Amino acid sequence: LFVLGAVSCTLFLAVNGLYSSSDDVIELTPTNFNKEVIQSESLWLVEFYAPWCGHCQRLTPEWKKAATALKGVVKVGAVDADKHQSLGGQYGVRGFPTIKIFGANKNKAEDYQGGRTSDAIVDAALSALRSLVKDRLSGRSGGYSSGKQSRESGGGDKKDVIELTDDSFDKNVINSDDVWMVEFYAPWCGHCKNLEPEWAAAATEVKEQTKGKVKLAAVDATVNQMLASRYGIRGFPTIKIFQKGEDPVDYDGGRTRSDIIARALDLFSDNAPPPELLEITSEDVLKGTCDAHQLCIISVLPHILDTGASGRNSYLDVMLKMAEKYKKKMWGWLWTEAGAQSDLETSLGIGGFGYPAMAAVNARKMKFALLKGSFSEQGINEFLRELSVGRGSTAPVGGGAFPKIHSVEPWDGKDGELPVEDDIDLSDVDLDDWDKDEL
Repeated sequence: LFVLGAVSCTLFLAVNGLYSSSDDVIELTPTNFNKEVIQSESLWLVEFYAPWCGHCQRLTPEWKKAATALKGVVKVGAVDADKHQSLGGQYGVRGFPTIKIFGANKNKAEDYQGGRTSDAIVDAALSALRSLVKDRLSGRSGGYSSGKQSRESGGGDKKDVIELTDDSFDKNVINSDDVWMVEFYAPWCGHCKNLEPEWAAAATEVKEQTKGKVKLAAVDATVNQMLASRYGIRGFPTIKIFQKGEDPVDYDGGRTRSDIIARALDLFSDNAPPPELLEITSEDVLKGTCDAHQLCIISVLPHILDTGASGRNSYLDVMLKMAEKYKKKMWGWLWTEAGAQSDLETSLGIGGFGYPAMAAVNARKMKFALLKGSFSEQGINEFLRELSVGRGSTAPVGGGAFPKIHSVEPWDGKDGELPVEDDIDLSDVDLDDWDKDEL
């Protein structure tokens, strides 16, 4: 598995989708993934890729060859996980390309760890297929006949779906800071029964990925008729989205777990707070932030004596606005004062002039891009927008690694003060003679 580490993909290379309808590779999206893969009795090999990823581009011809060789035997698909981040997140994709094998138990995909040649891929597919057939022969199918899991396998377990009633609804939902997706159902409704395992599986996944900040709930509208009347429920199932301070809106997306999860994650990112803006006061702050994010945005601000507190705060405000604007990217945000981390400045090509400055760093690849425009909302927005679509020139971090980071006291929020100099007693110096000598 190529994780986002030393063998991470090239960061800023712009490439269109790697596969087309003429290939034997089946393009997968949040819309068709459940139907094509999860509800299928076939064995699937699925590549999660990003178009800008160099490793993905090199894998493409081998993946196509493998798909053609396995046609009619094993299904081979591909997900643009840069475009469909919710689907990649659903399966824990952290680097590109990630290849997963969806075998008998579609809810427990296995990571493919083999070679990146068509021969190695085909061999692994046939080996997995042989294991699947032997399991079926011995009665350990573990598969799905209709894409719905039994309670024994966990997919139909409604433990993470919150049952709401006329009495509990307002206390739980209306006064909550969390986002709620609420299904209004009728026990006799066939569509509701079809939705139930999808809703239950999505509830568990959403609870985990949003740390409980997006909740999936259900209301039996035939019993809780006050709620049904209050929200104008006329058909089943009806799904509504509740967010604090806003009128409820209808969910009109797909009814598969993938569709539901994707919408929930969008709601989560829309409501998530912006990332924290941290001052680089130690090596732990820098490495902890940059190692945990695909990109870390590092600003070097002018010395406090050059700007004062108000000037510095205006620069920090610009960064905070951009962090809010790009919070869905899940980038890290850092700043330091000019001269405080001079070795870091040098490694990022800033090197002691032109403040304020900004660099976007991929710590796993040890590459960076520099802001060339103005340090303003417009200038930074253009810079980050180019990065977000895979454009922009990059350079390796000087020395191939972050330099030593000095531990410094955090800024106290005040204007700077000039250092106090020792008083010099000039009473014994004949200044007239000194001037003559100099001349």
